[in-house]
Amino acid sequence: MNFEYFIAKRLIRGGADKISISAPIIKIAISAIALGIIMMLIAIATGDGLKVKIREKVTAFNGHIQIYNFDNNNSDVSVVPVSLEQDFYPKFTDVEGISHVQAVASKGGVIRTETTFEGIIAKGVGKDYNWNVLEEYLVEGELPQYNGDLNGDVLMSRIMANRLQLKTGDTFFSVFFKDAADKLPNQRKFNITGIYDSGFEEIDGVLVFVDIRHIQRMNKWETNQVGNFEVFLDDFDAIDAKTNEIYGNTLSTLDTRNIKYKYGPIFEWISLFDFNVALIIGIMIIVAGINMITALLVLILERTQMIGILKALGSANWSIRKVFLYNATYLIGIGLLWGNFIGLGIIWLQNTYKLFRFPNPKEYHVEFIPVHIDFFTVLILNIGVLVLCLLMLLLPSYIITKITPVKAIKFE
Repeated sequence: MNFEYFIAKRLIRGGADKISISAPIIKIAISAIALGIIMMLIAIATGDGLKVKIREKVTAFNGHIQIYNFDNNNSDVSVVPVSLEQDFYPKFTDVEGISHVQAVASKGGVIRTETTFEGIIAKGVGKDYNWNVLEEYLVEGELPQYNGDLNGDVLMSRIMANRLQLKTGDTFFSVFFKDAADKLPNQRKFNITGIYDSGFEEIDGVLVFVDIRHIQRMNKWETNQVGNFEVFLDDFDAIDAKTNEIYGNTLSTLDTRNIKYKYGPIFEWISLFDFNVALIIGIMIIVAGINMITALLVLILERTQMIGILKALGSANWSIRKVFLYNATYLIGIGLLWGNFIGLGIIWLQNTYKLFRFPNPKEYHVEFIPVHIDFFTVLILNIGVLVLCLLMLLLPSYIITKITPVKAIKFE
């Protein structure tokens, strides 16, 4: 058996049966480690959770990547149509990591009622549209279906419905703009089948879902012409690489851009979360390390006579230092164990029961505080805390080399 490990284990076992000056300090050090890991886990889980939730919301309404005609790139409405007859539609087989491709078209207009009016962007979608990603944002009614004959069913946001004083089942008229050559605008009658709430006023304030055939008819397009394509990816982290790869696998008349370009300020804002999380982790590791340094110095002071005896028997300084580092590793491990148990428990409770919510949901675009963490992140965090704390203990353990056997044995 390893000599240093054997001594450290005996010290750990013996310490439990003996009241010493180090006992309360050790408890404080373990508590600091536990509290630190709890704070770090919560910081990572809430930071990543908010990023993931915001990404999911934005991509649900826009896709990860959009494929446009070059003439449409600076506009939210479809101007020049794109043919459905593309090699990448309906399945993008030339690029891996793509889960779905759908065709859409958008047109600007105005909803008018007897008392008020609102400007809108009507997003035309067809039978290939993936409604599954919008189900969690449906708050009233049901999602429209555009698989059969042309109908006037629409999906409207709660913000817009409240402004217009409309509800599910109500009908309304919309006026859509034509080209300059056409004198009279297009008018359409729609019926609200469902109401959604994404939490993003940039989306909810203007976007209404309609049958894409309305857009095609008003724009005098053919049935195989659409405004643009929305591409959904399996992995958001690959969005930049996939944007370039998709661009290289489409016609020269088409351009691609991703939602990070369209919603630049939002993604710049959520990128700051990483810095905040890193700052919290750094502070917690420093606090935990300082507490462990204090505990180690007290342990060394308390075992000064033992150190002197071991040196008198021929033990090397590094060998004795390893004894106390083993002891410190045990204490850190106890703190990590309790910290993970409590921290992951809090994260599970929040994810399951939504106990905590934002005081002002509009600022964060979500009502409840979202959490997200994976096993690999937890593992790396624990290993990092353990290694960094032990590295911080190497310097204070050097004090053992300054203890002389004669003075140590006489020490009381």
